[in-house]
Amino acid sequence: MPDLSERQAKLLQVIIDEYVATAEPVGSETIVKKFDLGVSPATIRNDMVRLAEEGYLEKSYSSSGRVPTPLGFRFYIKTLMAEKKLPVASEVALRQRLYEKRFKEEDFLRDAVSALATETNKMAMGSIENGPFYYAGIANILDAPEFFDIDLTKTVLGLLDQQEYLWNMLSKVVSDEPVTVLIGDESGMQMMRPCSIVFSKYQLGNREGYVGILGPARMKYPQVVPTVRYIRNLIEELLGNW
Repeated sequence: MPDLSERQAKLLQVIIDEYVATAEPVGSETIVKKFDLGVSPATIRNDMVRLAEEGYLEKSYSSSGRVPTPLGFRFYIKTLMAEKKLPVASEVALRQRLYEKRFKEEDFLRDAVSALATETNKMAMGSIENGPFYYAGIANILDAPEFFDIDLTKTVLGLLDQQEYLWNMLSKVVSDEPVTVLIGDESGMQMMRPCSIVFSKYQLGNREGYVGILGPARMKYPQVVPTVRYIRNLIEELLGNW
């Protein structure tokens, strides 16, 4: 990735946070009005041009504002993001909900996926080697403006009928991180450019599984990433001990 100055990185963070919150392209006028970055409007405009030239932002088709590219989101996740710890009340509620099902693997994994969909307000999915495929929260993605595009929605929902493709795609991902984020066409599908998949692999004995969410690339990664990690940890802890 090209090097960014501290000022440009801060500007990129502000733009991404604003875009995630509003789903609207972000213009320099919005930045000047809503945020005090300690620099002139001209500097902000020039830095936004630089961010676009380096591939972190792109022009929106619908307005003069800019939106983050997959590269912009990747830089945000890798360099700028500060994870937000899952609230203790949520941790306790999730643990209690799943603890009761720890003796029945299928029921446990099905409810883990359902709980993840509810907690993140995204479409969640999961599977385990030689086991069923689970998904929940389809209606959640329909609330996002990105999925007003019927072709994108058909592509995403079509993945639910391509469980072997999903399994192979996620199984091939090599990462040192406990939670992996596939942004845009990193999934191998150009049509998925407006989307992200956030998932974690887990191990039960000699079987590998995964659990994760699919939603717009414009998502709250600081909350989503630790939630996916926590569900994965509960799966290994509660199912792995029986």
